[in-house]
Parts: sequence; C-alpha cells; structure tokens
Amino acid sequence: MPIKRSQPVQRKPRRDAQRNRERILEVAKDAFTRSGAEATLDDIAKQAAVGPGTLYRHFPTRDDLIEAVYRSEVEKLAAAAPKLAETKAPLDALRAWMLLVIDYISAKHIIAPALNSIVGGPSRLYEGSRGLIQGAMNDLVKRAKRSGDLRKDLDASDLLRALIGVSHMGSGPDWQSSARRLVEILIAGSRAEK
Repeated sequence: MPIKRSQPVQRKPRRDAQRNRERILEVAKDAFTRSGAEATLDDIAKQAAVGPGTLYRHFPTRDDLIEAVYRSEVEKLAAAAPKLAETKAPLDALRAWMLLVIDYISAKHIIAPALNSIVGGPSRLYEGSRGLIQGAMNDLVKRAKRSGDLRKDLDASDLLRALIGVSHMGSGPDWQSSARRLVEILIAGSRAEK
C-alpha cells in the first residue's frame, strides 16, 4: 500500500523572523533611497542588525529585495485606505489618502534607479500594484459619493490619472508642495453641488 504524503503545512513566520524581514525592508528602502541599486546587501544586513544569511534567506537576490521593498510600500498605501475610512469623514479620508499617494510617488521617484535595475524592468511590478491602488481609490470614492460629498459622475480613475500625471511633473524642489495643492484642487472640483 503506497504511503500517502501530506501537503506541507504552511506555517506563519515566527515573530522574530517577521520582525527581521520588516527591519530589512525598512533599512533596504533607506539604502536604495540613498545609494540606488549600488547599495550592498551586506551593508543592508549589517544596518538591519541581522546576519547576511538571514537577509539571503528572506531575499535570495538583490532583485527579490528591491521588489519586496516596492511591494511593501504599495501594500502599506493600500492598507491605509480602510484605516483612514474608519477614522475620518469620507472626504477627509479621500484627501488624506491622496496625500499619501503623493508621498508614495515621491518614494517611487527616489528608488526608481533601483527599480530600473531589476532584470526585465519594473513594469510587471507596476502592473501588480495597479490593482491594489485602484481598489483603494475606488473604495474611498464610493464612500464619499454615498455620503453626498462627491459628484455622482466622478470616476475614481479620473482622480488616479490626475495623481499619476503629477508623478510626471518631475522631481523639482517644489513638486511635492505643488502636488499637494493639486490634491486640494481635485477635491474642490470633485465636490457635489449642494
């Protein structure tokens, strides 16, 4: 009679392993921000207070680490939307989240050289993140429409396109303050007539 092999049980990572992973991601984000793709993985491990083996266990290649940093930032941005919806009025939650998008775009500009070093380029990463960001924006816009704060004909994609357009303004010294003003203009222009 053949021996049945059970499927391996997927266990949650241990707390210390999860903390190590998160610390590595934070340090790597800072390192890629400062040094681009030239940041060494050994330096990242040292600054994260983990051994190189721990870093390589979590992220076997530089590309794996760069991708994980990017995904982590996208996931944090998407997760912020429901948290803001729980604590703020609909229009205030939308405004706060759009301002976080500006911060995200800024971080993306900074780590772009590292992202561009990924084999095959970053386009598949961007495509994977689009759904998370679009979903968060859709939820916040629907909530603000239901409350009567936003025009009924507004599409969440309109706001997202405008924010993405901001990212193409460049990274001049005042682009973030200009982008924040644009968020206020977008909110004002999207309000429902009362």
